[in-house]
Amino acid sequence: MKLQTQFDGLILKNPLMPAAGPLTGDLEKLEFILEQGVGALVTKTISTTAAIVPRPCIYGDRDYVMNSELWSEYTKEKWIDEFLPEFSKKCNVPLIVSVGYSKEDMEILIPLLDRFADAFEVSTHYVGSDLTVIAETVRTIRKHTNKPFYMKISPHIPNPVLFAKTIKEAGATGIAAINSLGPTMKIDINNKAIVYGNDKGFAWTSGPAIKNLALATVYLIKKEMPDFTIIGVGGIKSADDVIEFLLAGADGVQMLSAALLKGKTLYSKIIRDLPSALDKYGFSSIEEVKKTRLKIETSYIPKLPKLYEEKCTKCMLCVKICPYFAIEFKDKITFDKDKCFGCDLCISKCPTRAIY
Repeated sequence: MKLQTQFDGLILKNPLMPAAGPLTGDLEKLEFILEQGVGALVTKTISTTAAIVPRPCIYGDRDYVMNSELWSEYTKEKWIDEFLPEFSKKCNVPLIVSVGYSKEDMEILIPLLDRFADAFEVSTHYVGSDLTVIAETVRTIRKHTNKPFYMKISPHIPNPVLFAKTIKEAGATGIAAINSLGPTMKIDINNKAIVYGNDKGFAWTSGPAIKNLALATVYLIKKEMPDFTIIGVGGIKSADDVIEFLLAGADGVQMLSAALLKGKTLYSKIIRDLPSALDKYGFSSIEEVKKTRLKIETSYIPKLPKLYEEKCTKCMLCVKICPYFAIEFKDKITFDKDKCFGCDLCISKCPTRAIY
């Protein structure tokens, strides 16, 4: 099974990368993620000053992470003089250096970091939504490097396609979509306080819970700009998720939050699972997935669900959740054809896949 993929002159042995964040925040962490077998490395976001990070700063729930961690807590000098020179000796995959945030920061950072980077990723998290400002930042970056760079879009940008067109015209190679959602908030009822947050009480949300928004953003941009490179980010936790992002239009993918929720070796597990997942869905390579275009199957005629009796555990969840009051238990689960709206909620929620 061929897992290799490439874009913009970067050759990846598989499409999975870490996203910029705590798991790539120093030399030890970069080396650990490299040993997981990822296709490329992405550093934690480096800025002109070291971040002063509130503690605690990371909250993990079942399907999401909330964080107020900011950019790298290390100075640019620490990265330039220590982490990157040492890691460059060992790194055998493309190294994408994440940087932020303003045009003025780029004037300083890109010349200093260019010799270490195979490509750059640029966070726009704290520069607002004015595309004129973002375009000027892009032009500044391009002035200082000939290497590929990807602007990471934040969800506060109201028009993802316009953002993508603007940065392409200004000289960006591609886009990373999407960044964490925010601002969001976590309240501690017992202490009547906000514990996980910045000095304004806010944190940013990422992880599996934001996957569907990330997929839609990738798809929307790729549909309008089929030749523009897209790195899909947001909600990946499995080999199936990787395939979904590639089908939506991503050229490569990044994951971070799921590794915080499920364990740091999730990278190697997903890479091991990719061959069987590709085979399961009838693909022979990652490149074949990327060349496949999604069909949209829309119907306005409701279909009555059916039941696999042998799979049904009589948990009654479908009866409880049906918004059309169309499901009853009469010795077995039954569906009222006059009431059923064909919404398929029962199918998606059945824990044993007894409804089809």
